[in-house]
Amino acid sequence: MSAIPFDQREGVIWLDGEFVEWSQARLHVLSHGLHYASTVYEGERVYGGKVFKLREHTERLYRSAQWMDFTIPFTPQALEDASHELLRRNSVIDGYLRPVAWRGSEMISTSARFNRIHVAIACWQWPSYFDPAARMAGIRLKTALWRRPPPDTSPFQAKASGHYQIATLSKHDAENSGYHDALMLDWRGHVAEATSANVFFVKGRTLYTPTADCFLNGITRQTVIELARALDYQVIERTIVPSELGEFDECFLTGTAAEITPVQSIDQQRFEPGAACRELIAAYTSTVNA
Repeated sequence: MSAIPFDQREGVIWLDGEFVEWSQARLHVLSHGLHYASTVYEGERVYGGKVFKLREHTERLYRSAQWMDFTIPFTPQALEDASHELLRRNSVIDGYLRPVAWRGSEMISTSARFNRIHVAIACWQWPSYFDPAARMAGIRLKTALWRRPPPDTSPFQAKASGHYQIATLSKHDAENSGYHDALMLDWRGHVAEATSANVFFVKGRTLYTPTADCFLNGITRQTVIELARALDYQVIERTIVPSELGEFDECFLTGTAAEITPVQSIDQQRFEPGAACRELIAAYTSTVNA
C-alpha cells in the first residue's frame, strides 16, 4: 500500500454533487460530524472495475443515515452513478471505494437537526488488506480490553464513525503487543468480532459465528454464509464464549477490506488454517471476480 498520506494524493473526489480535485475535497474544522461523530460511511471493494455488491452497500448507507437521524440529499442512483464515474476518472480497476455522509457546520451543539448533510465519495487502488502471500499462515489476535456495548446504548446497526473509537484503541493495543488485530467481546463477555471484521470458527463441516445482536452484520459475513451453505457447510449463528475456543479447528475473519483472512491464534489458543479456509477463499475469490 502506498505511504502517501490520504490528503496528499492525486485524482478526483465526488463532493456534494461535483467532481473536485483531491486536494480540494475539504470540510470545515467545526463540522458536526467531526465533533459529535454524526457520520456514516461505507467501505466497498472494487474488482475488475466493478464494485462488489454496490447496491447492498448503498442501501446500508441510507439505513445508517436513518439510524443517525438524517437524510442523505441525493438519490441512491445518483451516488451509484457518481461511483462508477469516479472509478473511471481515477482509473481504479482493483481498489476501494469510500462513500461518507456527515452533518455540516451550521450548528455546533448536541442538537444539529438543521445542519446541512454533506456527502463525498473517494476511491483508490488498494490491494488485499493483509499480505496475500502470508494469508494462509493466518494472523494473530489479542483479546481486546474494550467491549462492544449493549444494543440499547447505541444504534449498532449503523456503520457510523463513533462505533470505531474502541476498535481503533483495541487495534493499537494489539499492534503494540505484536499482534495483527484484536478480538472484541461484548458487554456480556461473549465473542463478538474483530476490530473491523466479523469472525467465524470451524469444526468439521460446520461454521459457527456469533449472533449479530450488538455489532454490524457485515455484507461480507452474509456473503460467506451464503457461500458456505452452497458448499454444504452447516452454518450456526449462536452465542460463543471464550472458554470454548479450543473446541474449534479453524478460525477466520470476514470483511470488505479483510475479505476472508485465516486466524492462526487468539491469545494462546492456536488454530490451523485448513480446508475450510482454502475452500471458502476460493469460492469468495471466484464470486467477487465473476
